[in-house]
Amino acid sequence: MSIEVLKAARDWRKQGRGVAIATVSSTWGSAPFPVGSQLAADDQGNFVGSVSGGCIEGAVIGEARKSIKDGRIRNLEFSVSDDQAWEVGLACGGTIRVFVEPAPAEIDTVLDAAERKASVALTTDLESGAHQLFDTASAPEPVRNAMRDDRSQKLDEHGFVRVFNTPRRIAIVGAVHIAQELVPMATRAGFDVTVIDPRQAFASPERFPGVKLSTEWPDKAMRDLEIDPRTAIVTLTHDPKLDDPALDVALASDAFYVGALGSTRTQAKRVARLKEAGFSDEQIGRIHGPVGLDIRAQSPAEIAVSILAQIIAVQRGAMK
Repeated sequence: MSIEVLKAARDWRKQGRGVAIATVSSTWGSAPFPVGSQLAADDQGNFVGSVSGGCIEGAVIGEARKSIKDGRIRNLEFSVSDDQAWEVGLACGGTIRVFVEPAPAEIDTVLDAAERKASVALTTDLESGAHQLFDTASAPEPVRNAMRDDRSQKLDEHGFVRVFNTPRRIAIVGAVHIAQELVPMATRAGFDVTVIDPRQAFASPERFPGVKLSTEWPDKAMRDLEIDPRTAIVTLTHDPKLDDPALDVALASDAFYVGALGSTRTQAKRVARLKEAGFSDEQIGRIHGPVGLDIRAQSPAEIAVSILAQIIAVQRGAMK
């Protein structure tokens, strides 16, 4: 959503309008929107995005218009009462701090990075309004950790980092029953999902409505995806003819997660085949197989839960 907010701010600015950006810099207690949520307002009274679910929006927009006029930054603090909290669907009240500034020039660079599918982080000194932009390679450790966790946050008393990561992606090889359960779960969790299966009767829009489908052979489909460190790969066909070509590409890629369905015995056979194909123990060790957390899952839905939980745990750094 914040990328859409920045796009609106950029478009308004190109039209010669004054624009200000409001960002949730911290919260305490219950808050309608998380830290990093943004709102853009122009000098004509238009706005896009949200920082509060409506309960303090008017005051924030008013302060944003003041920032457009005088060019000054503002650090605002609002307390949401229990009565107000109920109005916006929360269980209890809390405190919201919002940083308001004239739209910075760096939003153009952030949007350029998004178009290039590159992750960046923008740090802000909440006292001076000074900004610094980092990519994954140049970011200092606290900023890099925030990017890894997909979490905009305070860095210290005055420092704040807003994370603009490329979408997390999951490539699922095998349009099987487990995939039908995993796709909607992963989508709700914020992943961009692609299902790969050359068997068109399996990879059909009827079985996977509204999902990106590829009926190319798995190795070609995987190369077309341009796998990056924000990509997870899961093979579910239980058929070496389909899973192995996908793993050949996955193990040579920067994917942050590689998982393969199958029993311990199936995994042992898979390891032997990959070793024969020339993969090292270190490369093969990247495979989570049997795939998913050991929750004694039985049904396709339970297996899907275990897979998604493991992917998130690896991506968040809770496990390797």
